[in-house]
Amino acid sequence: MKIRIYTIHKEMLKELVLTFLLSLIALNFILIMEKILRLSRLLSVVGASLWDMLKIILYLQPPMLILTLPMSLLMSTLLTYGRLNTDNEIVILRASGMTFKGIAAPVFILGISCFITGMLVSFYLGPVSMIKLRETISNVITTRAPAAIEGGVFTTLFKDIVLFVKEKPEADRMREVFIYDERNKKEPKVVTAKEGRISAVDGIDIAFYLKDGYMQIARGASSTEFFFAGYHLSLNLNTEQPAKKNSELTPFELLRETKNLSQQQAVPFFLELHRRLSLPSVCLILMLLGPPLSLFAGKSGRLGGLTLGLFIFAVFYVLLIYGENLARSGRISHYIAAWSPTIILGLFSIGVFKREDNR
Repeated sequence: MKIRIYTIHKEMLKELVLTFLLSLIALNFILIMEKILRLSRLLSVVGASLWDMLKIILYLQPPMLILTLPMSLLMSTLLTYGRLNTDNEIVILRASGMTFKGIAAPVFILGISCFITGMLVSFYLGPVSMIKLRETISNVITTRAPAAIEGGVFTTLFKDIVLFVKEKPEADRMREVFIYDERNKKEPKVVTAKEGRISAVDGIDIAFYLKDGYMQIARGASSTEFFFAGYHLSLNLNTEQPAKKNSELTPFELLRETKNLSQQQAVPFFLELHRRLSLPSVCLILMLLGPPLSLFAGKSGRLGGLTLGLFIFAVFYVLLIYGENLARSGRISHYIAAWSPTIILGLFSIGVFKREDNR
């Protein structure tokens, strides 16, 4: 009898894992498209290669997993157990003496695995991948920006800088250079030079070394003009990457950041920490919710399971976002904002599972 139960659980787990992986790939692809489109507009200007884009997509995956792991778990459970219910296999298993807890055992294995994976992503893989993502984007733009500067074309790749190069005989050489520099709003400057070279500075900025040029600096109604034999100009790239986000911090670093801040100033750090813990914990809740809900979803086929799964997680996520906004505005505690949706979903899941198990 034990061998038969093991074989049944093995086959159910194989189907569950396959559906889970397909759901995970599909959801990650959907959620990542917006970020890829936004980054591609920036990186296409500097001519990023296919390998660069593949690395960026890879580094974007771990932060996505915190959200897509519980979603995929619920969807795969609804689809798999909905199929078993539609084919009356669950009725047969119950008639043969298997309890509902026994039928749901494969989901427990997958749910615990998702929880462990989610915690690993939250504590280590997520922050590391975000740091690598920022470094990769900065490196790609810095190393390929010189190639993006074309002769006879105005370039606005650099923040508050308009650049025009008449000729570009080599990748790092320019002739007849015109630069309008508005980084200092009170003292905008115009720089012209007969020739110049482009180089990277510390792998972060782009530097121009200009020769035989002229500069005019405006100061209100007056201006200063002078000629130069050589001039070194360092330019910051106009990227969308911030100095450092909360997503790049580990949970321990998030706690460290809150020590010297007021309670309201520390709320964003606490919310990020709670989200890192609560979203993986949702996997433990959904492994109780999925099997009983699939019995209802199975009556309407696979589409019913898909719709129900998306609806439940959408409601949960809307409540989570709404609570976080209330916490940021100081209306409720960050503990209540972060954990209320999880607790509500947990109580509902336990009630539904017990009801089905007692049938």
